[in-house]
Amino acid sequence: MIHKQRMTAQLEGDFVLFLIGMRFNQPWKIHKWLQVLSAMPKMLRELSAEPELGFIHSEQWFGRTTIMVQYWRSMEHLLNYAHNTESEHLPAWREFNRKIGKDGSVGIWHETYAVSKGSYENIYANLPAFGLGQAGKLQRVQGKQESAGDRLSST
Repeated sequence: MIHKQRMTAQLEGDFVLFLIGMRFNQPWKIHKWLQVLSAMPKMLRELSAEPELGFIHSEQWFGRTTIMVQYWRSMEHLLNYAHNTESEHLPAWREFNRKIGKDGSVGIWHETYAVSKGSYENIYANLPAFGLGQAGKLQRVQGKQESAGDRLSST
C-alpha cells in the first residue's frame, strides 16, 4: 500500500543500523562472487526464523556495489551473531577468507551505527512502508513533526 500522506517512523528504544555489501571487482569471475552473494540469503533465513537473535529488518539493492540496510535490536545481538560458531555467518566469513582472501576479485564492506532515541529522524511520502518504516512503527506526520528538527526532538 502506498502512503500518499507524509509519514515518519520510530523504533522503540535504541537500535543498530548495519550497512553491509559487496563489490564485483572482477565481474567475469562468477565463481568468486556467486559464493559471496549466495551466503546472505542463508543468513537472512536463519535470522528471520529466530527473532531472539535480535535481527529486525533488512532492505537490499543490487548493482556493481551491493548494499543491504539492516536493523538490529542491539550491538550485542549483532556481535553475538557475527561470532556464533553455530550460525551461518562465521562459516561463510571463513570460506570467503579461504577462497577469496586478498585476491581482489570481490570486495566486501560493512558499517555499523548505534542509534539512540532522539538521534534520528525520517520522512516518507508516496511510498509503501520502507526502511525504518518497516522495522519500526510507521505513523502519519502530524503536529510538531513537520520539519526534520521537530521530528528529531520527538523521537
